[in-house]
Amino acid sequence: MVEFLNSLSVVEKVFLGCSIVGTSLFVFRTILLFIGADADSDIGDMGHTDIDIHGDGSMDSADVSFQILSLQGLSSFFMMFGLVGLAMTRSSGATETWAVVAGSGAGLLTVWIMGKIFIGMKKLQSDGTLNYSRAVGSEGKVYLTIPTEGEGKIQIVLQGGLKICNAVSANKEKLATGTMVKVVRVSGSSTMVVEKVTD
Repeated sequence: MVEFLNSLSVVEKVFLGCSIVGTSLFVFRTILLFIGADADSDIGDMGHTDIDIHGDGSMDSADVSFQILSLQGLSSFFMMFGLVGLAMTRSSGATETWAVVAGSGAGLLTVWIMGKIFIGMKKLQSDGTLNYSRAVGSEGKVYLTIPTEGEGKIQIVLQGGLKICNAVSANKEKLATGTMVKVVRVSGSSTMVVEKVTD
């Protein structure tokens, strides 16, 4: 090992150091990401929790810069920079200048690919916040009798799941359990205003 290190030039030692540090950090944080221990911070690093991902999937230039400077991005860059640079100088006999150019190109390409992967993962994440206004026009069933005055509860499919929501009668009529109703509007933040479905 000592002989190998002594046989390396200064630039090759830099490549080796970058590859060891970059690979170690990359593997460590990737393992944490996939076991869930570091998911939020990694996605925040790569995708940035405040990133505005537009409807066409594009990102602002400031967001791309943040992504490149994130810990995951830097570890990806140095991993490939070191590995490709060292391989270029040791195997193909390329000059140190070309090795630096090739290593930098490989590192930037890796950061770009990782960015695309994490953006895709972020798109797959569900917000988890219920948007009650999406229930307007939907039909459901009274779960707990709705009195003429006051609230009852209804069952309704909202954002792909069956939810039980507070509800009031739009026409001030008593709606018994099991009655089919339609949401006409949302009162306040989450109370459904419903009316009986007529045949």
